[in-house]
Amino acid sequence: MNPRLTLASSVVGAVIVALDGTVLTVAQPSLQRDLGASFAQVQWTSTGYLIAVASLLVFAGRLGDGHGHHRLFGIGMLGFGAASAGIAFAPGIGWVIGLRVVQGVFGALLQPATLGMLRAAFPPDRLRTPIAVRTAAIGVSAALGPLLGGALVAGPGWRVVFLLNVVPALVLGTLALTVRPPRTASPARLDVPGALLLALTLACLVHALVAMPGWVWTASTAAVTGAAFVRHERRTASPLLPPSVIGSTAVGSALGMLVAASAALSGALFAGTFLLQDTLGLDPFRSTLVSLPLAALMVAAAPTCAVLLRRVGARRTTAAAMTLLALGILVLSRTPAMPLLCTAFALVGAGFGTVMVAATHVVVREAPVESAGVAGGLQQTAMNVGPVLGVAVATALLGTGDGPGLPLGVLAALALAGAALGRALPGRREAAVNDHGDSKDRTRVPAQR
Repeated sequence: MNPRLTLASSVVGAVIVALDGTVLTVAQPSLQRDLGASFAQVQWTSTGYLIAVASLLVFAGRLGDGHGHHRLFGIGMLGFGAASAGIAFAPGIGWVIGLRVVQGVFGALLQPATLGMLRAAFPPDRLRTPIAVRTAAIGVSAALGPLLGGALVAGPGWRVVFLLNVVPALVLGTLALTVRPPRTASPARLDVPGALLLALTLACLVHALVAMPGWVWTASTAAVTGAAFVRHERRTASPLLPPSVIGSTAVGSALGMLVAASAALSGALFAGTFLLQDTLGLDPFRSTLVSLPLAALMVAAAPTCAVLLRRVGARRTTAAAMTLLALGILVLSRTPAMPLLCTAFALVGAGFGTVMVAATHVVVREAPVESAGVAGGLQQTAMNVGPVLGVAVATALLGTGDGPGLPLGVLAALALAGAALGRALPGRREAAVNDHGDSKDRTRVPAQR
């Protein structure tokens, strides 16, 4: 497929998933009233999706590596669009929950493919800009999602929200399935037992983190199945996670930074909502206006990060960005002044947007082309598990009765801890050598000071 069309497909696929999540949050109260649902049932419209998508991302990425990312992207887009249309006409809350789980399955198919297609279409030294464009588009959807969702819910109603992505999903999904990718060697045998163990581990982990009833049992199950997965991967001839991906220190550190950054951001937004509305007494609309600098700076940070990666490398870029994210969260916890609150959200957006581009670039670039889907699946898993972890931490600390200051301080510390992981990422000269394929031995090429 043409690189520009591949980039457009990747961007639209990522935006559709991001927009679906943001507008759903706005639509949930109206959905609850219209369908006569309980709070627990409404929670499952989000939790069911999260469990489905998080548990299948890595396996879906492996399928894309073996059978073509465009094919998985097309199937995922068509299924996601069809499930969205079904939700729009769902007669009851049970149908909504079930179709949201179906949406999660197809979302798991398309999300790793959006990165796998980029890795296959662009050479390593040209990946920075496509990933920055993709991240900026996600930032725009994060900003417009609540506004668009609110306007649709207040007008035609919550059902129209789920029709937003149907047409682009069907068009791009059909187009992707018409593409004939270049022939590759016979795909490696799928590690089905490993996929089942990892899926069960991640599903139980997400269930435990959202503090669902019975979380102790699911957390224990996640520990047992996780240990069994590690043991299985060490013994099998065709592991689900290739050593070329998980054996890379840079990839592991970048994934850890994504978990820490997304956890800090989501937890801070959750606690910040209570700060703005309960502590400071702002209404929801004014709260949204105060937080708009976050989305604006996240969009602006994406192209800026592409330049920083080229000039100073991922190591310094991510360390500075995580520090900026932590500083923004700390300012948010310490000031009631409106100008400083806007500044705090701007710092958070700039830090998170930069980390997202830089760490994703490392994960995708460091992975071999034949394992790009697995790398994309791991990146998406980190971006799904991190927010669940951050909201769980914020919820637990808000329950202590000490107000939003304590959870925000802890989340800032988490961001600073994530900054330390940047030491394992390549510097500018190391990245330049690898990008042009002249050397794979980073230990022999010192980082530029």
